[in-house]
Amino acid sequence: MGSSSVHVKEATVIVPAEPTPTKILFLSALDSQLFLRFTIEYLLVYKPRPGSDPRATTARVKHALAKSLVAYYPLAGRVRPRPDGSGLDVLCRGQGAVFLEAISDHVAGDFERAPRYVTQWRKLLSIHVADVLKGAPPLVVQLTWLRDGNATLGIGINHCVCDGIGSAEFLNSFADLATGKGELKAHRPVWDRHLLNPSSSQVAIASRDNPLSHPEFSRVPDLCGFLTRFASERLTPTSVVFDRECLDELKKLAVFTSSHSELISTSFEVLSAHVWRSWARALNLPSNQILKLLFSIDVRKRVKPSLPNGFYGNAFVLGCAQTSVKDLTEKGLGYASTLVKKAKERVDNEHVKSVTELVSGLTRASPDSVGVLILSQWSRLGLEKVDFGLGRPVHVGPVCCDRYCLLLPVNDQKDAVKVMVAVPASAVDKYEYLVQSPCS
Repeated sequence: MGSSSVHVKEATVIVPAEPTPTKILFLSALDSQLFLRFTIEYLLVYKPRPGSDPRATTARVKHALAKSLVAYYPLAGRVRPRPDGSGLDVLCRGQGAVFLEAISDHVAGDFERAPRYVTQWRKLLSIHVADVLKGAPPLVVQLTWLRDGNATLGIGINHCVCDGIGSAEFLNSFADLATGKGELKAHRPVWDRHLLNPSSSQVAIASRDNPLSHPEFSRVPDLCGFLTRFASERLTPTSVVFDRECLDELKKLAVFTSSHSELISTSFEVLSAHVWRSWARALNLPSNQILKLLFSIDVRKRVKPSLPNGFYGNAFVLGCAQTSVKDLTEKGLGYASTLVKKAKERVDNEHVKSVTELVSGLTRASPDSVGVLILSQWSRLGLEKVDFGLGRPVHVGPVCCDRYCLLLPVNDQKDAVKVMVAVPASAVDKYEYLVQSPCS
C-alpha cells in the first residue's frame, strides 16, 4: 500500500436525531432490480480553508447526519427481500447509519489523476458492503483527514434505496444541515415508490413485448472470451478530461461523419459515442462481435404523470445503443452518436411501463455483461456542489475505478467532463491514445 495507508480512528452508528416512523416501506419494481443490489460509492475531496478545526468539522458532520436521517429515515433502516420473493422492502426502526473518522497518508494532489490500480482508494470508505441484503446499513459515511490537512468524504449508499439523482439530493441536504443553510431547503424527500410499479393489466402486455424493443435485456453470443478477459486480466484505471473546446470538436466531427447531417448531437451523445468507439478499437475484438453501450436515462419527467419533486428512488431505465464491432469502429463518430441519440428517444412512458413489468415479472429481466460498456453520467448530479463547510469538492469520483465508465464533473470547469474507466492492461495504452487523439 506504501504511501496510501488509512487508519480508522472512530466508527460509530448514527441514529436519527428525532423519533422516526416504525414501518415497512415497499421498494419499487425498479428499485428491486437484480443489477442494482450494490452500493454506490462516492469519493469527494476537499481543501478546507486554512485554520479549519478538524474536530469541530467532524462534530458538525455527525450532527448533520443525525438530523438528515429524520427526513430521510429509510436510509437509517435495513433493506431486505420481501417474504413472498416479489421484491425488496425497507424495515424502518431507526437502526442508523455508520460514520467513520480516519486519517491517511494521502494528499489532495493524489486525486488529480487516476489511481494506479483499481482498489488504491478502497480504504477511504473502509466499510465495503458486498451484500446489501444481509442487514448492512444502507448508508456509510467516512470522513478522512489527509496528511496535508485536506480531507476526503467517502459515502456508500445502497442503490436499491436511491438512484444517482436521489443520492445527490440527499447529500446536498445533508451538507446544507452541516452548514446551517436551513432545514432541507431543496425538495423535501418523497417516497411514493408505488408510482413505478406495474399494474396487473400490464402483465399480459409485457409478456407479448418484442425482445428487440428491449435490447438492454437481450443476450448476445460471446465470440471472443469477453467475460473471461475482463475477469482474468488486470484492469488499469484511466482518467481523461474533455474541456468545452474539445467537446465542440467532437460535435463537429460527429456532423462530418454522420449520414444524418441534420441531427445535432449533445455533448453527452458525442462523448459517450467517442469513448465507446475508442474502447472498442483498443480491445481488438472480432468484427462480428455485437457490442452494447448501456447508460441510465432519468424518467422523472418522461413518465405520465411525472414523478413529484423530491422523489429519490430509482427513476431511471437503461438506454441501449447496439451494433457490431465492424460498424462501430469503421462507420465513424456520427454513426455511433446517432445510435446513442435514438436509444434516448425510444424511452417514453410506454417504454418505462414495459421495463417495470419485465424486471418484476417471472422473467426478472436483467442486463447481460457480454460485449457491454456501462456508462454513468455523474457530471450532472450536482455532486460538485456538496459543501459541508469545507468548500466545494475539488474532486468528485468513485472510491474504486472499475470497468463501469463514469462521466465526472471537473473542478472550476463548468462545461468540462472527466472520463474515468478501467481498461484491460493490454489495451490501456491504445485506449488512452485513441480517446485523446481527436482533441490533440
